[in-house]
This record gives sequence, structure tokens and C-alpha cells, in this order.
Amino acid sequence: MYDIAIIGAGPAGASAAIFAAKAGKKTVLFDHGKSMTSRAWVENHYGVTEISGPDLLETGKNQATSLGAELVTDAVVSVEKTDKGFVVKSENQQFEAKHVLFASGVLSDVAENAGVKLVPGTEPRIKTIIEVDNDGKTNVDGIWAAGTVAGVSVHTIVTAGHGAAVAINIISELNGERYVDHDVLKA
Repeated sequence: MYDIAIIGAGPAGASAAIFAAKAGKKTVLFDHGKSMTSRAWVENHYGVTEISGPDLLETGKNQATSLGAELVTDAVVSVEKTDKGFVVKSENQQFEAKHVLFASGVLSDVAENAGVKLVPGTEPRIKTIIEVDNDGKTNVDGIWAAGTVAGVSVHTIVTAGHGAAVAINIISELNGERYVDHDVLKA
């Protein structure tokens, strides 16, 4: 069983996977290959002068997998609650996880079918979003949301930061205490 299943490998999802995997959590990251970022040119992402969206996406997925996240290139079709957590079904496989994080950009249909409450979006061209509290929790215990689908700005730096923040909240809940990852400069 995975600790965290992350649906969406764009900036929010990959960032969440980086934090979760680095924290030692068994993490699966789903990538359907249709991220909005795949069509972007980015010049406003902290620490990066300029980068194509596809290169940013590839970098994030590579960083997550190098830290131990498992990448599944497949679209998620359903999420079902069980006694132990959730069954996440993709087009070709199924996985069990204690927590599910939706970082699915503009796609909210799988979340809605899992019983997650949707509300109108506030960003231009974003019709519906997942209703979350300040920690990224939804109305379904164990299901979280981050990034554009959770109502934050579509800018990659904002969604990446939100994905990291929600991942820290999930890790903290799994650990039973607040999680902090202090990297130290290597000599």
C-alpha cells in the first residue's frame, strides 16, 4: 500500500511527490501527459531564468522519481474509499493508498465521482475546482487537493508551492507531528 497517491504530475503534483518521497513516504505519481504546463513558456518561476513547460515537467518528474516516487504514465479513472484507505484505478492498473492528492489541473470529474465537493472556479477559464480547507483537505477524509484544481493561481510557481505545502500537511498527518525538511548546505 502506498502512503500517498498523487493524481497529476504537473508542477503541483510533482512538487508534492518530491516532498513526499524525500520524506520517505511510499509515493505513486500519476501522469496522463496532458498538463496545461506542456503548452507553456515559463519566465516567472523562481530559480529558473526561462524554461519550456515540457522541460519543467520533465525536470519535476525526474526529481520526484530520483527521490523514490513511482511514476505511472496512465490516466486515473476512479478513486474508491475502502476500510484501509483508497483504491486508485488507472486505465490499466490499480493501486492502494492511505491518502489521495488530486493535483489534476482543470480536471475534477474523478474527484467528483469519488464524492469530493466541487465549487465554481475563480481563475479565468477554470469552471470548477475542488473545495478544500487551508490545509488542502477535502470533504472526504483522506482526499486532498493542490494546485489549480484546488483554486490557486495557474502560475507554475504558485501551483508548485501549493503542492509542496499540501504534501507537508499529508506527511505531518501520517507522522502524527508537524513535518519539516531542513536541507543543509553540503560542503
